[in-house]
Amino acid sequence: MHIRAVRLNELSVLQDIERAAGQCFRDIGMPEIAEDEPLLLGELARYHHAGLAWVVANDADAPVAYLIADRVDGNLHVEQVSVHPDSARRGVGRLLLDHLAAHARSAGAPALTLTTFTQVPWNAPYYARCGFQLMDDGRLTPGLRNIREHEAAHGLGRWPRACMRRAL
Repeated sequence: MHIRAVRLNELSVLQDIERAAGQCFRDIGMPEIAEDEPLLLGELARYHHAGLAWVVANDADAPVAYLIADRVDGNLHVEQVSVHPDSARRGVGRLLLDHLAAHARSAGAPALTLTTFTQVPWNAPYYARCGFQLMDDGRLTPGLRNIREHEAAHGLGRWPRACMRRAL
């Protein structure tokens, strides 16, 4: 497997990966998350054009996971990272996060940030193992507060969520 930039003709594949990856939320009583539609193709294309969209591709060069990021308050913010269940539990997500960290360092960003569910094993506990630390709500930057407000308006506040930061 290798990491490369996403190609425009693969954006629908990213949607398929996210739908498949989201199904595990059904098993823990969060069917609304499993049913939530991925970003639209136009939105995914924006990440591609910004140079902030990567895939892990298999030996046939087909994407099995992806990560998209935003620039938020001087840091790179993980907007979405999804791994197809057929490729899960092999370090693929960590590989993408480490790739983003290297990209962020080369761009002079001091940290990676993300928002996540705190009580989902493959969310906050996983990210903590990848070097992220929970952020106190009082220390959130304006951009992270805006993201949390947008998430709450989208219904994600129904479950405990938090921001996390990985210093680079």
